[in-house]
Amino acid sequence: MSRVGKYPVQVPQGVQVAIAAGTFSAKGKLGELKMPLSDLVDTKVEGTKVVVAPKNQETQSRMMWGTTRALIAGMVKGVSTGYEKSMEITGTGYRAAVAGKNLELNLGYSHPVVYPIPPGIKITCERPTAIKVEGVDKRLVGQVAAEIRGFRGPEPYKGKGIRYSDEQIRRKEGKKK
Repeated sequence: MSRVGKYPVQVPQGVQVAIAAGTFSAKGKLGELKMPLSDLVDTKVEGTKVVVAPKNQETQSRMMWGTTRALIAGMVKGVSTGYEKSMEITGTGYRAAVAGKNLELNLGYSHPVVYPIPPGIKITCERPTAIKVEGVDKRLVGQVAAEIRGFRGPEPYKGKGIRYSDEQIRRKEGKKK
């Protein structure tokens, strides 16, 4: 069984963390994030470390121990360095462009797909076939990238569609004569 919760979270230089009224907040050069804390764990800031401990040995308390520690570590990393997901578009005529507060995707449909960029997320297109999603909230960056990928996921025969840059598509052999 993993014991992720027993390791304290190191707070890097330039990040302020605080616990007030059952809410954990982290503020850094990229922004500020807040999270409500569970009643099942004790969270303390000790110098440049955040320590999480379960209040008792019940199963639910031990589950929230590791979860809370992982969420706090994600918040601290997000406000200091941020998160990013890179995506590639493969297919003839498939392309993307940022127009104002929208991402416009041409994915082989009869119309362009317009995706409104949510607040707190920055989307850039270095090339018409490359999309980069950046932000401080790990969950939101992953959710936005998944929604964009969902417009035209990669297909296994020709590999057309939107895929993550580090993703390997298992290719299938086509029909034989």
